[in-house]
Formats: sequence, C-alpha cells, structure tokens
Amino acid sequence: MASLFFKSPVDLDIRLDGDDERKTVDVKVSKDRREKVPLYCDGESIKGAVTVRPRDGKRLEHTGIKVEFIGSIELFFDRGNHYEFLSLVQELAAPGEMRHAQTFDFEFKNVEKQYESYHGINVKLRYFVRVTVSRRMADVTREKDLWVYSYRVPPENNSSIKMDVGIEDCLHIEFEYSKSKYHLKDVIVGKIYFLLVRLKIKHMELSIIRRETTGAVPNQYNESETITKFEIMDGAPVRGETIPIRLFLGGFDLTPTFRDVNKKFSCRYYLSLVLVDEDARRYFKQSEITLFRRTNDQ
Repeated sequence: MASLFFKSPVDLDIRLDGDDERKTVDVKVSKDRREKVPLYCDGESIKGAVTVRPRDGKRLEHTGIKVEFIGSIELFFDRGNHYEFLSLVQELAAPGEMRHAQTFDFEFKNVEKQYESYHGINVKLRYFVRVTVSRRMADVTREKDLWVYSYRVPPENNSSIKMDVGIEDCLHIEFEYSKSKYHLKDVIVGKIYFLLVRLKIKHMELSIIRRETTGAVPNQYNESETITKFEIMDGAPVRGETIPIRLFLGGFDLTPTFRDVNKKFSCRYYLSLVLVDEDARRYFKQSEITLFRRTNDQ
C-alpha cells in the first residue's frame, strides 16, 4: 500500500470493458454503505485497461507494473490471512520511469471462477483486479472488485419434506413442504396438519434461518440470522384443521446454499416452524432446504 505518511506519487485507475452496459449487483460493503459492482460469470474473460498517471508532472521511477486477477476468502476472525484460491498475473511494464500518463490494456481470458461471491457475517469471498506499481520505497496499489454468480441446472430429484412435531398425548402436528430445493425466486408451498391438539396453542410462525459456519474445529464459528419471520396462525387450532403455507422467496436477500467452500465456510438455510402456547412455551422443528441460482435469478 502507499505510505500513510507521504502523498502517493501516482494515480491509478482501473476500467473494465463494457462496464456501462454490464449488469451490476448492489453489494453491502460496510454497515452503512452499499456499492454497485459489475457482474461476471464463470468462464467469462476479464478485460480492461489500467491508467498510470504521475502526480504533478513529476518523474515516476518504478521497478515494474503488474495487474492481477485474484479470488480470495477473508475470515474476519483471522484478519491477518487472506486465502487466495485464484491468482493470475500479467506484467504491464518493465522497470523504468514515466513523466506522463500511460494506459495499459490487459485481458485474462476465459477465467474459471469456481465459487460465487459472498459477503457474510464472518467471511467474505471476493474477486478483484489489483494493479501494483512497484517502487524501491513503497509499492502503490489499487483494487477494483467485481461480483460473480454461479448458475446451476435445476435438480432432477427434488423430494418433498415431511416432518412432525409431537408431545405424547398432548400434541401431534405434521407438516409438509412440496419440495426441498428452491431457486432464489421460487415459492415455498406447504401444509400443516393438526392431528392431536390438547395444548392451548396461542400462535404459530414460520422463519427462514441462514446459518453461516466459518473456520475449522476447534476454531469454528457459527452465526445464525433470521431472514424473515411471519405468523401463519393466530389462535387455537382444532383437531383435523389444515393450514396452507405459501411463502415467496423473491423479496428476500438470499444467496445460494454453500457447502464447505474451499474448506473455509458454509452457508445453509433452514425453515423453522415455531408454536407458542399460552404459557409462552415454544415448540419448534427445523428442516434444511437447498437454495440455488437459475440463469434468470438476477
């Protein structure tokens, strides 16, 4: 990075071809800031230009200029280490000097991007272009992020989910969801059957839970967050009653399911059914669902 105590002797600008026409993704980069990032796919080339501009017309001596395309995983509890699973480099200029701005074209052809971009609670998987002007004193770098989607073919086997909640001689409920794998714009359709009700149920709610797991044992961290929660029943049900469920996923900030990405993190989703009785006791059942991205799930 450029020194904190001296003004950088050079301005760096990275432009990607077709940025103005390319689709973007609105990414949360910090607690209070979001940013539009260009969207790329697996196998797509990364092409653009780097402009190096010496400041104040001064002569810039350098020991080489390079551009890199990097895929990395950053674990927030391990901030000192970034795990690079993809690293490509091109030399733009041999050691020398410059007095005026110069623009260098670059292209990384047909790049395999095996993972989808992800910004979570404790982990970030990012792809970025980085240009470095190497100097005898301090290198000067500039980075530009891009976002990657991974599209999947809809699964051939997509069985329903059937589970029950029971307390002997007091409560027996069966619930069923029509399938276990959903695309990001899908609709969760299901039914809840009350076979035995001797408890005074006050209300029932359904939640989507996202569970992020980072690191490896013994330094493993689990974080759960509720994506949405809504009440599907208010008041006591009766035996034989059936309650339909219909939940549209398109309005929520969801990602595909990630399992053991580069042996660094996972992100799983669960449907959580919760019943609350008049004494505020809670009875719940969770079932994992799989989310995937189709071509038209932008």
